[in-house]
Amino acid sequence: MSNGIFSVPKDYNEPIHSYLPGSAERDSLKAELDRQSAEIVDIPLVIGGREIFTDSVKDVVMPHDHRHVIARCSIAGEAELKAAIDAALEAKGKWQAMPFEHRAAIFLKIADLLTTKYRAAINAATMLGQSKTVFQAEIDSACELADFFRFNVANAQTIYSQQPNNSVGIWNRVEYRPLDGFVVAITPFNFTSIAGNLPTAPALMGNTVIWKPSTTAVHSNYLLMKIMIEAGLPAGVINFVPSRGVDVSKYVLPHPKMAGFHFTGSTEVFSGVWSTVGQNIRTYESYPRLVGETGGKDFIFAHNTADVKALAAAMVRGAYEYQGQKCSAASRAFIPASIWDETLAAVKEHVSKIKVGDVRDFTNFMGAVIDRASFDNIKGYIDRAAASPDAEVLFGSYDDSVGYFVQPTLILAKKPDYESMVKEIFGPVLTVYVYDDDKLDETLRICDTASPYGLTGAIFAQDRYVIAHMEAALSGAAGNFYINDKPTGAVVGQQPFGGSRASGTNDKAGSTLNLYRWISPRCIKETFVPSYAVSYPYMSEK
Repeated sequence: MSNGIFSVPKDYNEPIHSYLPGSAERDSLKAELDRQSAEIVDIPLVIGGREIFTDSVKDVVMPHDHRHVIARCSIAGEAELKAAIDAALEAKGKWQAMPFEHRAAIFLKIADLLTTKYRAAINAATMLGQSKTVFQAEIDSACELADFFRFNVANAQTIYSQQPNNSVGIWNRVEYRPLDGFVVAITPFNFTSIAGNLPTAPALMGNTVIWKPSTTAVHSNYLLMKIMIEAGLPAGVINFVPSRGVDVSKYVLPHPKMAGFHFTGSTEVFSGVWSTVGQNIRTYESYPRLVGETGGKDFIFAHNTADVKALAAAMVRGAYEYQGQKCSAASRAFIPASIWDETLAAVKEHVSKIKVGDVRDFTNFMGAVIDRASFDNIKGYIDRAAASPDAEVLFGSYDDSVGYFVQPTLILAKKPDYESMVKEIFGPVLTVYVYDDDKLDETLRICDTASPYGLTGAIFAQDRYVIAHMEAALSGAAGNFYINDKPTGAVVGQQPFGGSRASGTNDKAGSTLNLYRWISPRCIKETFVPSYAVSYPYMSEK
């Protein structure tokens, strides 16, 4: 019981370290990269606070040096997944009864541990396991992840503080209970911050969680799990179970006490989850909350009044940073014919200076794509474009002899529905469609309707009437919309992130909108002096 109404520390965005030559943070990170590169970590499951090793093991390699094993990860099967459910349900009562200030303190401590004691370690693990450059790792695994923890705590307090009005003699209260059951979190490879946020946001609100990390990001994710335990997260609150998706669908999703599902990944997988839940809807003890951020076909749309230098820089950074492996990455661009030649020249100039290679070399702008399947998928799009009469590969190549490297690639589409203009690729491939200047409205409609997604998008123009017109025309095309900026780089607390249509449920990670999905409110009315009457005054004849 709390004998005080407490205010959590003020939320803030973690400052980004520069890692300039000669800086202490650069030296520390370089040493940590060397240390982690020289070891192989045995990664267990963590169920009910216990580390469990299984006979099923998967090697974890560096994408930029795919013969270099950095970890061996145990994989959960039926028995372990069912044990994780039991552990989550067993921990639930005590966890949800813990006063909020103690739950909050755990996650605030995790943020501080991440940004101090473990900053170099979490960044190095993300760089080596997910092939992120130093800057991409810093803004992800150190800064954004800490932001999620701090802002979620502040947002939770905001929710708890929202109470109904009262009338004379009556006190109304709302308590924000966790969901009835456990939550499943399935996290992606591309952001350590997302991997940390998806299981912890429901946990902060009093839920217990089954966490299935991506096996291609499990190196950094396991370190994060250990940091959570060091910060005081009780056993069974979050159960770490690397596993096959098919086993989660078979043994976890249909469980009667599955109360929520928090997901970032492909539209296809999320659609399958909806189908599984629908098929089992009569067996659940409550209607499961399904929250997902899925695919994207994110756009840059330029008007002929655009600042071409800014447009070109946004195209390059938006499409090629972290090898285009961001849900928000620029994947298609609509450029008016009158500025196309100038834009292409500026883009080529930027790309000519880009280095691609091992992320331990800090002069590289890009690393490798995540694995063989991703490399082969991207290669297929490039090869088909090179052979198609409807497209032209303006630049780009690939090489998997050492790492899964795909060079920055630009495709010119000769029709707006060419496959790389409408399908998600998830690689460093940007496709451009050049439109006639006098067909602005027609092309805006194509941008809005040609793809099923609605995640991010950006417009470039200097004419304010045009900006207002384009913003209105594309009002449903993106959940995160940018004016004269690249469509990537949302900051927690500043641009709540998420999209609709085939891009997800648009529940805006890092905001109160997301946290509301993990609570089940109870309204309590207390009458201090109850009425003894049964009849009402209007019933009198006189």
